[in-house]
Amino acid sequence: METHLYEQIAREIQRQVHQRVLQPGDRLPSVRRMSEQKSVSISTVLQAYMHLEDMGLVDARPQSGYYVRMQLRNLPPEPTIRRFAPTPAAPVNVISLVEDVINAAQYADFAPLGGAVPSPELLPLTKISKLFASIARTEVQEISRYETSGGNIELRRQIALRAMDWGSVGAPITAADEVVISCGATEAMHLCLRAVARAGDTIAVESPCYFGVLRIIEGLGMKALEIPTDPRTGIALDHLETAMKQGLVSACVLTPNFNNPLGSCMPDNHKAATAALAARYSIPVIEDDIYGDLYFGEKRPKPLQSFDREGMVMLCASFSKTISPGLRVGFIVPGRFHKEVFHQKIATSLATSTLPQLVLARFLQNGGYEHHLRSMRKSLQSQVQQTIQAVGEHFPEGTKVTRPQGGYVVWVELPEHVNAVTLHQRALQEKISIAPGPIFSKKQEYYHYIRLNCGFPFSSGIDEALTTLGRLAQC
Repeated sequence: METHLYEQIAREIQRQVHQRVLQPGDRLPSVRRMSEQKSVSISTVLQAYMHLEDMGLVDARPQSGYYVRMQLRNLPPEPTIRRFAPTPAAPVNVISLVEDVINAAQYADFAPLGGAVPSPELLPLTKISKLFASIARTEVQEISRYETSGGNIELRRQIALRAMDWGSVGAPITAADEVVISCGATEAMHLCLRAVARAGDTIAVESPCYFGVLRIIEGLGMKALEIPTDPRTGIALDHLETAMKQGLVSACVLTPNFNNPLGSCMPDNHKAATAALAARYSIPVIEDDIYGDLYFGEKRPKPLQSFDREGMVMLCASFSKTISPGLRVGFIVPGRFHKEVFHQKIATSLATSTLPQLVLARFLQNGGYEHHLRSMRKSLQSQVQQTIQAVGEHFPEGTKVTRPQGGYVVWVELPEHVNAVTLHQRALQEKISIAPGPIFSKKQEYYHYIRLNCGFPFSSGIDEALTTLGRLAQC
């Protein structure tokens, strides 16, 4: 049977994918270049690429081109929620293992599977450096003085404009003067906790919980009440309501959108229910939305704050995960606690550095951020999928892996006989950094779990590191 030209081109590309000449995430030649290579019309190449897209072999990325899609097969099962009775833990002490993970992340010759950081290749560093140089030359007077304690007004205005896209559900539209700029999300969390709680108070957190949150709570002399959290839907609302109803907690710290380490994303009905609980029991909720912009679906998930009608949700975020960790610029939308947070900001650091704020304001103004995010999200989705696939291929039978729909970490449940701390120590000897489960809890709950960073482009080196980890886990 005679085949059309476009089918011949498509079949050749399909063969290259199956033979792994073309790898998941690889960009196909541009339509014009392929047209020249094959001496066919542009419309023929377009037809071939669209045919491959219909077959599920490639993805079309706006203003970027066509890319080989990850073919997921024989994937490991997902972990399920780990139920336990919530009890306060004090003090929260995870320092020694955390220092191992942080230190290993600094070594260029280590496989970067430990620290949750993005690859510099995925960040708009060239554009940001040019803005730094330009603004440093032209805005000398402005960068020579303290910024206002609330933060640069244009940056706050740009953040307020972005908040309009998050989708307000009953909550008033964010205004620029409701935003407080912070020195990264870490200071944002500090300011919010100090605004609504005191030493000795108990703070409800998800479990597993990002170790940075546990360290902040520890540093403030507070206790953490870990609440079981589902890898898909987020914190167990029945346990959370019980803690609130019994007066066990003074505040909550939650990451509804792409929790670290689980990657879970609360459905909208759970977010609405959580906001309602906060209002009913007058318990402030500090929302960490640092991964909210890194979604893999068609639209950004709403933050919890968009369901808050009473101002009980304090939203914290930063540009560390999307633009550059070194900028150290975050922000808070504190709701009804604006005055308290503002006073804490003045008492703590007075103001955030001026130059990075001016750079970010300019970057947000010119639309560069949205363009950058589209590309970054595509890359991260592919990297997460390839990591999950590799874990399924190389790790012991019985391993389970989460399926995050945003962010760039996956949570791996190993067979119960595998000790994550021992695996971590062996991996360091092989120059592989991972994050062992115990650092995400004060409780004895996650000794056969690890978190893997997917923030770096998947490569033969990453695949080799995962193969080695799988072998070590078999021992």
